[in-house]
Amino acid sequence: MASATPAPATATDGTLTHKQIMTILVGLLMGMFLAALDQTIVASAMRVIADDLNDLAGQAWVTTAYLITSTIVTPLYGKLSDIYGRKKFFVTAITIFILGSVLCAFATSMPMLAAFRAVQGLGAGGLFSLALAIIGDIVPPRERAKYQGYFLAVFGTSSVLGPVIGGFFAGADTILGITGWRWVFLVNVPIGIAALFVVARTLHLRHTRLDHRIDWWGAVTLTVGLVPLLIVAEQGRDWGWSSSSSITCFAIGGLGLIAFFLIERAMGHEALLPIYLFRIRTVGVSSIASVVLGMGMFGGLVSLPLYLQIVKGATPTQAGLMLVPMTLGIMAGSVISGQAISRTGRYRHFPIIGSALLVIGLFMFHYVAFDTPLWQVMVLMVVFGLGLGFNMQPLTLAVQNAVSPREIGVATSSATFTRQIGGTIGTAVFLSILFSSVPLKLAEAFRVYFPTPDFQAALRNPTGNPAANANVIAALKSQQAGGGTGAGANPLSDSSFIQQIDPRLAKPFLVGFSEAMDRVFLVGSAVMVVAFIVLWFLPHVELRSGSSYSERGKSDAADAEAAAAVPPIAH
Repeated sequence: MASATPAPATATDGTLTHKQIMTILVGLLMGMFLAALDQTIVASAMRVIADDLNDLAGQAWVTTAYLITSTIVTPLYGKLSDIYGRKKFFVTAITIFILGSVLCAFATSMPMLAAFRAVQGLGAGGLFSLALAIIGDIVPPRERAKYQGYFLAVFGTSSVLGPVIGGFFAGADTILGITGWRWVFLVNVPIGIAALFVVARTLHLRHTRLDHRIDWWGAVTLTVGLVPLLIVAEQGRDWGWSSSSSITCFAIGGLGLIAFFLIERAMGHEALLPIYLFRIRTVGVSSIASVVLGMGMFGGLVSLPLYLQIVKGATPTQAGLMLVPMTLGIMAGSVISGQAISRTGRYRHFPIIGSALLVIGLFMFHYVAFDTPLWQVMVLMVVFGLGLGFNMQPLTLAVQNAVSPREIGVATSSATFTRQIGGTIGTAVFLSILFSSVPLKLAEAFRVYFPTPDFQAALRNPTGNPAANANVIAALKSQQAGGGTGAGANPLSDSSFIQQIDPRLAKPFLVGFSEAMDRVFLVGSAVMVVAFIVLWFLPHVELRSGSSYSERGKSDAADAEAAAAVPPIAH
C-alpha cells in the first residue's frame, strides 16, 4: 500500500517547483498563524485579564517577559537550524509554544502569567524566524513577492480574527466552566496540534549538516546582558533611576553585553550572532533601523488598544474591530512594496517612505484627545499600518540577500532579533512612560474639572452605577479632606469602573489617560525620526535570481566533488 506521506520536496539540483514550494508553505503558514494570532488575541484581551487579576500596570511584565525570552532564543534557533536543519527546531518551537499556552491558561496572578508567557516566548522565538528563514531558503528574492500574498493572508486573517476572538473570550464570564479570558490561551492548543501535524507531513528539505560548535557561552552572556537592562527599563520609575537596584541592573547588563561582544568576536563564523555580518553595510544599517523601528512599532501597538478600551469605552471585541484599518494599511503596504520589488528588483526607497509615514502617524496620534472622532483615529491607523507594511518585508529581504546562502538562518534570526530587541525596549519604555504619566495627568485633569458646575452637580446627584459612583466620590472626598483633589480611584489597577460611573465624574479620568498617551506617541514619533535618518544610509544590492536552497545545493555538490577528488592518504 502506498504511503500517504508526501515525498520530500527536493530536486536533484536543489531547485524547487512551485508545487513543492506550496507544499512546504502550508506548514510554515500554520506555524506563523499560531504566533501571529497569539499576539493579537492576547493584546485585545489584556485589559480584561489585568482587571480580573487586579493589576493593570503589571501587564508590562506580561508583555516584556514574552518579548525577552522570544528575543533571546531567536538567534539560537537561527544558528542551530543552520547547523542541524530547520524542521526539527520548527517542531520544537511549536511544541514549547503549546505548553506555554496551557500554563498561561491556568495562571492565577499577573506574576505567574508573566512567567508562563516567558515559556510561550521560548517557542515563539522560533516560529517567525524559522518560517522566514525557510522562505529565504526556497524562494529567490526577486520571486518572493509571488508568495508574499499567502503570508499577508495569514497576518491579515490573524489580525482581524485575533482581536475579535480575544474580545469574545474576554467578554464571556465562563465557557465550559472556565473563565472566558483563559480561552485566549487554550485556543492555541488545537491550532498548535494541527500545525504540528501539517508540518510533520509537508516540511521536507534536504539538509547538509554543517560542522560548527554551538555558541552556548554567547547565549548565556546575551541573557545576562539583556534581562537586567529590560528589567530596569520596566522598574526604574519605581526604584528610581539612580537607586542601588537600578545601578546594579545597569552594571550587570553592561558587563554581560561586553562579555557577549568579546565572545562573539572570538567565535568568528561560529558565533551566535557573527560580528562580521554586521560589518556588511546592508546588514548593519538594517539592524540599527530594525531596533529603532521595533521600538516605535510596539509602542504604538500596545498603546492603541488601551486608548480604545479605556478612553473610548470599547469592549475588547469592539477594540479589535476598530484596529482593522491598521491591519488593512499593513497589508496594503506589504502588497504594494512586494509587487514593486518583484517587478523592479529595487527595495531601498520603501523603508525610507515607510519610516516617514510612521513619523507622521505617531506625531498625529499625539493630537488625539479623549473626544477625537473615531474616524479620524482610524485614518491615522491606516497611515501607521502603511508605514509598517513598507518596512516589514523589504528589510528582511535586504538582509537575506546580502549574506551567503549558508547563513540565511543566522541572518534572518539576526534581523528578527534586532526588531524584537527594539520591540522589547519599546514596550518596556513606552508603557513605563505611560504609567508614570497617568497619575500626574489625572491630578492635572482633576484640578481643572473638580471646581466646574457639572462635576460638582455629579458629586451631589450622580447617575450610573451607584456602587461605582459611591467608591469614586468617597475617594475624592477623602483626598479633598487631606488637602488635594487627586485622582481617587486609579485606572492603573482596574479601569472597568470608568465606564460604570457618571460620565461627568469619568471625564477627568478620560482626559488624564488620553493626555498621558499623548506623551507616548510624541516620544514614539521622535524615535521614528532616528529610523528615517538611518535608513537613508541603506545601500541597494542587486537581488539574486536563484534561491538560497538551490545555490546551497550546488555548493554542497561542489564540496562533495572536491572531497571525492582528493586522493586517499597512503598508510
